[in-house]
Amino acid sequence: MPTDCLSFRDTNYFSSLICDYLDEKDTLKPFYNRFPKLENFKAQIEEKQLSFKDETRQILVETLNKQYANTSVSKLTQTHIDLLEHSNTFTVVTGHQLNLFTGPLYFFYKIISTINLCKELKAAYPDYNFVPIYWMASEDHDFAEINFFNFKGKKVQWNRGASGAVGELNLEGLDKVFEVFGSQLTGTANASELKSYFKNAYLNHSNLAEAMHDLVNALFKDFGLVIVDGNDHALKQQFIPYVEEELVKQTSFAKVSEANQQLNTLEGNYKIQVNPRAINLFYITEGIRERIVENDDTFFVNNTNITFSKSEILKHLNEVPERFSPNVILRPLYQEVVLPNLCYIGGGGELAYWLQLKSVFESYDVVFPMLLLRNSALLITEKQKEKLDKLDVKISDLFLNQDALKTKVTNQISEVDIDFSEQKQYLKQQFKALYDLAAKTDGSFKGAVAAQEQKQINGLEALEKRLLKAQKRKLSDHLNRIVELQNELFPNQSLQERYMNFSEFYLEYGSDLIPKLFDNLKPLQGEFSIVQV
Repeated sequence: MPTDCLSFRDTNYFSSLICDYLDEKDTLKPFYNRFPKLENFKAQIEEKQLSFKDETRQILVETLNKQYANTSVSKLTQTHIDLLEHSNTFTVVTGHQLNLFTGPLYFFYKIISTINLCKELKAAYPDYNFVPIYWMASEDHDFAEINFFNFKGKKVQWNRGASGAVGELNLEGLDKVFEVFGSQLTGTANASELKSYFKNAYLNHSNLAEAMHDLVNALFKDFGLVIVDGNDHALKQQFIPYVEEELVKQTSFAKVSEANQQLNTLEGNYKIQVNPRAINLFYITEGIRERIVENDDTFFVNNTNITFSKSEILKHLNEVPERFSPNVILRPLYQEVVLPNLCYIGGGGELAYWLQLKSVFESYDVVFPMLLLRNSALLITEKQKEKLDKLDVKISDLFLNQDALKTKVTNQISEVDIDFSEQKQYLKQQFKALYDLAAKTDGSFKGAVAAQEQKQINGLEALEKRLLKAQKRKLSDHLNRIVELQNELFPNQSLQERYMNFSEFYLEYGSDLIPKLFDNLKPLQGEFSIVQV
């Protein structure tokens, strides 16, 4: 399974912020703690070890054992849970929404990056233990983002009404989704395994969080992955002091606003990923996940009749902390308070908002984790690679937009020279004598010479474009084959990993798929992988 690589910048699919972060640009260094290099983890370990309490570890282990009570836990996963009691054990975390049947392929790359990094850390620092964590975004409420996955170019969708935290949704209607999906699968052993994964997760549990826990455990338990559901009373109890400060002092709003202003002044013209609210908390109860807003010391749950005085809401927080849900600004802080974590692994958009949060962590005296961009990959079959070779196209060329791809290939294979640079240079030499003449007369003549020169250059450029267009028509069969291949590998002109579901590849490669990905994705490599399957 050969692997090739491409820089993230050269893919043209990643923001300037992320590319500059990967290049360790000096102006971005104030926005993170340590860059994720293997040698930097020692200091991160020491800093986290000093701040993380044994009693917090005990609560974490008890909570995880409860969350796994009805799950077929593997020996390695249970070992990892037990190790978390010890002060020399740390975590590496990734998180994701509860997408139906895992959603896009990059879900797998996140988790594989996390597990592989733990292996690398154990080899480098054998006196410590490292546990890979998948943090389930069970408190999220955006059902439209998670209720489908793509299979063979079509959307497999779960249609139903939904409100409140998605993890608490019952699984009504997923039996019909199973029928639709199952009808598209062949009668192979791999197809049977896919059906079994879907059926066991979604038809044998009472809510979406339980279903996702089952599915991810089934896929990754043999690799020791530990799954955490943050929507938990005992874990939320650890976060009460931070929620109190958010309600009373609204610290995160001031800190993130300041960080955003600083980012806006940098040369990179970076896009701000998230903007803070005055209170970055939701209130969740059955069927409800709404923002908490405050006005004159009265707290309101948006779009409901629920209100609290200051003393009432603080009392309520201490009684039922699980009803207070951090938004995107505070969820990272919550995660780092309850886990002995060293590093967060996420996509470009996630890392962009993490880079806005360092001052929030500092204000609460919580260690800011290292931030690692997850592995990204393009999976290409042997047949597709053979087509590329026959068409004499580099894989890197397929990352171009379609028009630029066709132009580049046409220029490469055309028997006619389409580049008129030589003619333009010759024309400029011809006009040099006229400019020398113009220097001896008035300015109006020089302007006339310049205008005529530009007219001639424009004419050559127009001819160049017409010739390119004519050559594209002549070479249309060749170009169409290239475009067809690009459309296979970049569906909807997007990265494969952001569109396709693992099921298409599992149908072909079965249980060999995940181990192969483990062998080829290197979390600290810092490049986009092209993996031949």
